[in-house]
Amino acid sequence: MREELLQFKRQDVWKLVDLPPGQSAIGTRWVFRNKHNERGIVVKNKARLVAQGYTQEEGIDYDEFFAPVARLEAIKIYLAYAVSKNFLVYQMDVKSAFLYGKIGEEVYVKQPPGFVDPSHPNQVFKLDKALYGLHQAPRASYETLSEYLLSNNFRRGAIDQTLFIKDEGGEILLVQIYVHHLWINKEEAV
Repeated sequence: MREELLQFKRQDVWKLVDLPPGQSAIGTRWVFRNKHNERGIVVKNKARLVAQGYTQEEGIDYDEFFAPVARLEAIKIYLAYAVSKNFLVYQMDVKSAFLYGKIGEEVYVKQPPGFVDPSHPNQVFKLDKALYGLHQAPRASYETLSEYLLSNNFRRGAIDQTLFIKDEGGEILLVQIYVHHLWINKEEAV
């Protein structure tokens, strides 16, 4: 949990503030997962702080939340093309990818359970970047990454908006964005 909060600090995810009048704060909770090796032995315990997005209200806490989704057909074509051209294919997982997504709305979350600042127990965090569980998190992370790719001479695929192509000096680089969202529903939050 401390590692997760340290990552938030490094990424400037939030600021501790007084809750403005007329605003509400979204709850947070910890989600725990175990990582297993190939023999099924637990090798790492993971903790992720998530916003209880089910408490958000459309038009108040968020407007739009969809993000383009990679179509299975596009991924198959991408891989078939790569094999036919004998390309090297790499798969990469961006740790805490949602923490890079900048959100436009004013969103406030309660301090994490077990980590309430004793000198400011009534303050909340104003989010500058997305958290897992927020409705706008997938869209924010997709837009941040796509803006970065486009500003670095990639072009967006004509058929699939999650495919980015860079052709430079006879070398081709293809990037397929897959955004995964961790949803927490009311039953899991109890």
